[in-house]
Amino acid sequence: MRGELMHAEPMRRHTSWKVGGNADQFYRPADLADLSEFLRSLPEDEPIEVIGLGSNLLVRDGGVRGTVILMHKVLEGLSEEEGLIHAQAGVACAKVARFAANREWRGAEFLAGIPGTVGGALAMNAGCYGGETWKIVEKVESIGRDGIVKTRHPGEYKIGYRSVSGPAREWFVSAWFRLVRGQGGMEEIKTMLKKRIAAQPLSYPNAGSVFRNPQGDYAARLIESCGLKGCTIGGAMVSEKHANFIVNTGDAKASDIESLIDLVRQTVLTETGIELEREVRIIGEAA
Repeated sequence: MRGELMHAEPMRRHTSWKVGGNADQFYRPADLADLSEFLRSLPEDEPIEVIGLGSNLLVRDGGVRGTVILMHKVLEGLSEEEGLIHAQAGVACAKVARFAANREWRGAEFLAGIPGTVGGALAMNAGCYGGETWKIVEKVESIGRDGIVKTRHPGEYKIGYRSVSGPAREWFVSAWFRLVRGQGGMEEIKTMLKKRIAAQPLSYPNAGSVFRNPQGDYAARLIESCGLKGCTIGGAMVSEKHANFIVNTGDAKASDIESLIDLVRQTVLTETGIELEREVRIIGEAA
């Protein structure tokens, strides 16, 4: 193995909420070939979690048993191939948007508003401002628990709103995006980012939208209608700027954030009859 292996690695260093206990084992591969070798070296029953920027992730205070593998700053290849944009899983979505726009490709601008990596965007069909990741996917590469890399197509996955399911025990390692020729992409990205800065609480650690929007409505509107803006548990707070964001005001624990998520969901259900679905992924054990 040519990568970096760490033990008892604090996961707060790798999540945008800046909370979480330690991972038993944490691996930063050197490249895709090294990742393949590492996966093959693990015991068959070893639990594995794969992360990128940790921007849609809550790690509980008790940490993560097994192995966590980091894709960000590892699988960062980005190129133009035969009319397609090829991006590895560790590339930040915003970088893909700029890369495409600078080469006069249109259709990937929305990726500039997603604070995660390509791998995470593929795993949850991330989207914003009317765009969704899998609407522009031509094909993907995935790696199995056996270390074998396969090329797969959208038809092999069940793709929904903020959800993707497919072959078990596989993780995305790259994607090819089919875009259309056109100018003006950078201007659209700049406009989009201005809206994002104005609407979202980016001065506090957060994980983006906590809940999916229910059909025909907005989670933020429902949360605000229940008077939950500014509601706190410990160091976690429902943002006063955007009700579908929970921020770490400085000293939050993962348990504070999870308890606040549960409180918001239960309050909205009780007062409106609508059960919000969580968008953020929660892993690990309680302290």
